Amino acid sequence: MTLTSSNEPLSTAYDAAIYDLDGVCYRGDQPVVDAAESITDARNSGQRAVYLTNNASRTPHAIGEHLRSLGIPAEDSEVYTAAMAAAELASEQIPAGSKVFVIGGAGLVEALTVKGFTVVDSADDDPAAVVQGWDPSVGWAIMSEGALAIQRGALFIASNLDATLPQERGFMLGNGSLVKAVEHATGVVPLATGKPLPKVFHQAGESVSAVRPLAVGDRLNTDIRGAVAAGIDSLHVLTGVNDEKDVALAIPEERPTFLVKTLVGLNEPYSAPSLSGMKASRGESWAEVSNEELVASGPLDGASLELYRCVVAACWAAADAGVSREKLADQLADLVVA
Repeated sequence: MTLTSSNEPLSTAYDAAIYDLDGVCYRGDQPVVDAAESITDARNSGQRAVYLTNNASRTPHAIGEHLRSLGIPAEDSEVYTAAMAAAELASEQIPAGSKVFVIGGAGLVEALTVKGFTVVDSADDDPAAVVQGWDPSVGWAIMSEGALAIQRGALFIASNLDATLPQERGFMLGNGSLVKAVEHATGVVPLATGKPLPKVFHQAGESVSAVRPLAVGDRLNTDIRGAVAAGIDSLHVLTGVNDEKDVALAIPEERPTFLVKTLVGLNEPYSAPSLSGMKASRGESWAEVSNEELVASGPLDGASLELYRCVVAACWAAADAGVSREKLADQLADLVVA
């Protein structure tokens, strides 16, 4: 993956945007800076929106209400969750109307019910599948009941495998960590969906009839990795988990197509640097890795967007040429976009 230029704003170059939620649209109960205004402008330019989340606990209506309360335009039908993807996966594996046991919350129950499944609350009901998704109510009793059903032959499906869940205080246990406990107890590896698996990106795009979607995210190992695997261009914003240094050190499978600071960049033309060997340049900004040393046209602390993109392009080229990422990391500690 290499950085690419666009002569027109990304909001018109792509017919739909697949937005991640946490770190892109909001952080907890607070809106991300520039998100509401930028998404509104993009929609006014004709770009469709779909909000894709690995969080299976909430219903599309609850997520839509949350977005609207923050001034972000969103219809319930524009929300696509890992719970919906898990229900779709279940429909491919077991007959319609089958009984399923849910390790999760309202979002997962609703998604499975919409697909025609009967949700039961005991392994003694002989469910055909156990579907697990993150919810704060999940504890020992419900996980143990699900494990018992799996031991008796129920299919095991996980809505996603994220090890952690970003919260205001830090990273808490994600669904993947809880899934591992059930897997350890049963010896059964689940079928899984959600980011970063590519299928959920295609499903989200199809839900709004997108022909050329753009994935928008803050996490390299879920949002961007999934987009790369799905063959979808991606936009990384610096408003969430992964920062400038992380992007500059990204492995090929997790490299975004476009780099911006906030979602304002969605509505602007995009200028990528030109690359010659391990030197990237754009206008008066440039960065080069020579003899494993990174040199640049200006200070990395308070870098312009153009310089940031040059640094990233130079570091990607250097890493691909065999320069140690650890060596580069030591030189990127001060990289911050103004």
